[in-house]
Amino acid sequence: MVAIRDSVALVTGGQRGLGRAFADALLERGAEKVYVTARKPAPAHDPRIRPVPLDVTDPDAVSALAAQARDVDIVFNNAGVLYPSPLLTADMADVVATFETNVFGALRVAQGFAPILAANGGGALVDMHSVLSWAVGAGAYGASKAALWSMTNALRVELAPQGTQVVGVHLGLADTDMVAEFPAAKISPAEVAEAVLDGIENGATEVLVDAVSRQIKAALSGPVEGLTLPIGR
Repeated sequence: MVAIRDSVALVTGGQRGLGRAFADALLERGAEKVYVTARKPAPAHDPRIRPVPLDVTDPDAVSALAAQARDVDIVFNNAGVLYPSPLLTADMADVVATFETNVFGALRVAQGFAPILAANGGGALVDMHSVLSWAVGAGAYGASKAALWSMTNALRVELAPQGTQVVGVHLGLADTDMVAEFPAAKISPAEVAEAVLDGIENGATEVLVDAVSRQIKAALSGPVEGLTLPIGR
């Protein structure tokens, strides 16, 4: 388990939606500093927040950020894109872009910051999955989250010797701009952030934020027809 108080965190995609909620919750629990990334970062609303530019699809940008932020204890792989077209009609460029950000981008960040976490005592790596890691929906987005879940489980094993806590987070719809067009019940980003930070501090390896995630995970032992959802995260 990792203490939030006095920690230094990095939140990719940290200036809007879930990322901003993570940054705010970290500060409320006493984090010393939070690096928040965006492709074009805006000024911060708190002096403890350090906005930094990052495109997770650019290996050089990830390396440059790792060279700058060498005091990080907790990494949140939160940056993501959503192109919800069905797989059979999706533009292949959108499918590739989805995996470049949601899967390979997260791996680039993990590779870049694993040595830093090790040097700082182990720390934690948090990967933002979705109920669609297990359920069918949202085309390439769901497929990318399934790949990220598998990758997270592998990273948990690989990072265990250096003492890094690896946390996979699953949720349905949170009330963010990404899913504003989906007419369904949504939980607040603040609620998600509190659940995830509780998980970090309690030593969790997986956080199921809501009832739909718990329901779908339980259905994994049943027929695959039970894993279909009408909407995505």
